[in-house]
Amino acid sequence: MQPDFDKQSQRMEFRDKRDRFVSSLSPQDYGLAFSKIPSPLAQYLLPGKIVAGYIAMGSEVDPAALLTQAHKMGCDIALPHVTSKTAPMRFLRWTPGDDLVPGPFGLQQPAEDAPLCTPDIVLAPLVAFDDRLMRLGQGAGHYDRALSLLDHAVAIGLAWSVQHAPVLASDIWDMPLDAILTEKSWMTL
Repeated sequence: MQPDFDKQSQRMEFRDKRDRFVSSLSPQDYGLAFSKIPSPLAQYLLPGKIVAGYIAMGSEVDPAALLTQAHKMGCDIALPHVTSKTAPMRFLRWTPGDDLVPGPFGLQQPAEDAPLCTPDIVLAPLVAFDDRLMRLGQGAGHYDRALSLLDHAVAIGLAWSVQHAPVLASDIWDMPLDAILTEKSWMTL
């Protein structure tokens, strides 16, 4: 049976797949996943580079260990700061362990007065990804708009392997990623 080829149906399908997959992982397997920076990602994490991550929600891949290691390697860390569905997402400096404040949509983010920065590497959450490295997000377009303005940033999606689809529905404004990191592999075009 062919799944519906629209973003809303695909979001529902892949959120469900992701939730079921994560709930089936043993605590040990969950703890090991994304706990070490793989060498293809390490090549980008040079001292002084700004790495944007995010605070995971629900069954999203948690980049906390990767961000902590990147910080220890000399990278500066940033997190997204969102004020509304339509306002542009900004990236604000953050150090692992610093306090976060509640944002819209249940987000945890740096306080509004944290320094603004421009990331060199963006670790992006996603609902699903495809063979073209297109990313299906939550639907507000925050990452697509932000990535469209970050011409020189390397955009890397973090996903569980079950979030892969051969082809996803996409729109002209959707921004492809440069790579995908799953618990099993590193994918580029």
